[in-house]
Amino acid sequence: MNLLVLSATNDGQFHGPSIDEFFPKGYLFEGTPFEINRVMMVRIVMTIALIVLMWVGTRAMKVVPGRFQSVVEMGLDFVRVGVAEDLLGKKDGRRFFPLLAAIFFFVLFMNIAGIIPFLNIAGSSVIGVPAVLAVVVWFTFIYAGIRKSPGKFFKNALFPAGVPWPVYIIVTPIEFISTFVIRPLTLTLRLLMNMIVGHLLLTLFFLATTFFFIEAPVALKALGVGTLAFGFAFTLFEVLVALLQAYIFAVLTGVYIQLAIADEH
Repeated sequence: MNLLVLSATNDGQFHGPSIDEFFPKGYLFEGTPFEINRVMMVRIVMTIALIVLMWVGTRAMKVVPGRFQSVVEMGLDFVRVGVAEDLLGKKDGRRFFPLLAAIFFFVLFMNIAGIIPFLNIAGSSVIGVPAVLAVVVWFTFIYAGIRKSPGKFFKNALFPAGVPWPVYIIVTPIEFISTFVIRPLTLTLRLLMNMIVGHLLLTLFFLATTFFFIEAPVALKALGVGTLAFGFAFTLFEVLVALLQAYIFAVLTGVYIQLAIADEH
């Protein structure tokens, strides 16, 4: 793992991870809008891996599926039944299923890169991916609402029924901020912060392990066993977090769409 090398210091002191890890130097097309750095390469690799996996798993569907097709179908059914149809019903669930499945698996693959050797950083740990996904969800929410109620969506969203007119002076700005600003912002920050914290903790554990085994005095070397154990335990926890954050992002997308197409809109 390339993270372990970083802990070797010339001064014999431990240096923990920093936020600079999320802004590595470019090594292709440096100084241009198409600059490729380590994070961008991770995103490209995981996107290609997702496309290949889905293509291989669905290109020759059989009535009696093999193991690989079964795994892909289980993942798709999980999103279809557990997210799309559960939140939106069968009709709207099928309509928005491709988007929800794409979001779930894309976020999952971006997240899981954080524990894959030689990648070791989540593609969603830098704001670009979470922000773009949040914008997609935001536009989908507005599109679904306008498609359902062309002349009433914004009116019902900003002017809730049953509120006395003078109170709209306070309610309408609050509704605008909470509905059209806070939602995409929280979607972005929730995913981003979880991936940043997870990466920093994993890096801290493994850097500390290497420090204790290589640089620390003999009396402290045994502490490396503890940090190594915590590192592996937290790696397993990060798998759960990667899956959970993908699920939460997909569920919240479904919730926002459901709110947009609710009868009152």
